[in-house]
Amino acid sequence: MSITLQNNDKSSNKRIMFMVMLCGNSFKKIHPNPGLRYYSKATNEKFYGRQRLPIYTGQAIHETRPYLLNPGELTPGITAVEYYQRRLKMSSKLQSDSCLIIAGKDIQFASGAVFYPFQQDNDLFYLTGWNEPNSVMVIQKHSENDDDITFTMFVQEKNAFAEQWEGYRTGIEGVQEIFNADQAFGINQLRNKLPDMLKQSEVIFFNDNLKDPLNKNRTDIIRLINEGGLLRTKNYKRIVADIRKVKSDAELKIMRRAGQISGKSYNQAFAKRFRNERTLASYLDHKFISGGCDKSAYIPVVATGSNALCIHYTRNNDVMFDDEMVLVDASGSLGGYCSDISRTWPVSGKFTTAQRDLYQSVLNVQKQCIELCKETNHLSLEDIHQESLKYMKQELKNLGIGNVKNWDVERLYPHYIGHNLGLDVHDVPEASRYEKLQDGQAITIEPGLYIPDSEEFPKYFRNVGIRIEDDIAIGKDTYANLTVEALKEISDLERVMNDGKVLDKFEEDVICPLSDG
Repeated sequence: MSITLQNNDKSSNKRIMFMVMLCGNSFKKIHPNPGLRYYSKATNEKFYGRQRLPIYTGQAIHETRPYLLNPGELTPGITAVEYYQRRLKMSSKLQSDSCLIIAGKDIQFASGAVFYPFQQDNDLFYLTGWNEPNSVMVIQKHSENDDDITFTMFVQEKNAFAEQWEGYRTGIEGVQEIFNADQAFGINQLRNKLPDMLKQSEVIFFNDNLKDPLNKNRTDIIRLINEGGLLRTKNYKRIVADIRKVKSDAELKIMRRAGQISGKSYNQAFAKRFRNERTLASYLDHKFISGGCDKSAYIPVVATGSNALCIHYTRNNDVMFDDEMVLVDASGSLGGYCSDISRTWPVSGKFTTAQRDLYQSVLNVQKQCIELCKETNHLSLEDIHQESLKYMKQELKNLGIGNVKNWDVERLYPHYIGHNLGLDVHDVPEASRYEKLQDGQAITIEPGLYIPDSEEFPKYFRNVGIRIEDDIAIGKDTYANLTVEALKEISDLERVMNDGKVLDKFEEDVICPLSDG
């Protein structure tokens, strides 16, 4: 096996010493100088005779998944240093002698022992990179200095019996040595240890919104806060949202890659013919994952004909007729970051005149709105939405659909122009849509038209739903379309649909998603 060594910086010393402790003599045999970091060069290795290091964690790290994560990363594309900087940025928003508490999510069960894929609380994930269930994060700020903080994690302890059935856990030592917690305890110590932290704090930042789902840890925290007497509490959700809504370069790189993979997957679908909604849905899901995404970012919409009049139609169990259009809202997720794409195209591969006119109207609105996505335009998401209504009203007049009033526009275009995008598909809903867009913000632009089966409208327009959606990164005086690969011009779509050939290369079964492509 070809090994490349890298010098450690100071922040990595704890982690490498932890690896030495875990691996013992086997580490020393493979790595004679344990003060150096290593990584495997995938391009020079053959895929046989695997030699695993005896390191067992509850989520991927570079030492266990070197093809997925680079040295220094805690999650794909995001380094331990960036997670530390996020905590410092969060600390800058807190007052001295305060305490931030975020309860992680638990595994949810569909029925009996059948569980859903685990979804972490994304505020906790954003600040730590920790992606294991049944955990609590605490950040104590002791003074006005933003770096005068103590980062504590309560996590599940290692347990050989449980891990045989449920998978490995990183454990108490691991969360300190790998994820850089200053101190850590077993989650069963929460009720014993947290009260002392609360006593040291004048203000507690906690999500006390009882409308949000309660699990045991969150219930225990609320009880401990109430037992603490006259503790002042503030909800942290808006504070974290303001930090999360502006993406770092590393975040945008991940989102761009997820958008690229997903956009190319759509092009592959355009070149094929499908008779069933479910088949098209499964084909795209396969392409997203084969191309390098971890999973689909959300339950897809594959709506043919009048099914597309339902904005979030997800049954995906109908057959598709050749004289209909199919509206698809589906995309991939990579490293926790979502992409979000919608496209609409004729099942037959050829637009009718009516389909062409409706589709071009929506596309015209989308392209005009995308041009507004620059910080120097000093516009909010609400401003862009209001502009989209004006653009759509004009397009409807051009189509000859009556004397259109604003109410009529919103009847045919009933949803918002877009939303923030990031770790959640509808990211940071606490962030105001009335605030001016900032450089680094990622949003969707997704106008739509939904013509019901009503005699108010020409028969050839009825029972058609069209939505066109791209992911846009706001720049100072420009923008970047993160999903630009997904074709949307009528001439491009018809060329691919009729030729059955896609010009851009699509890599299958990708090993290193953030290195390939």
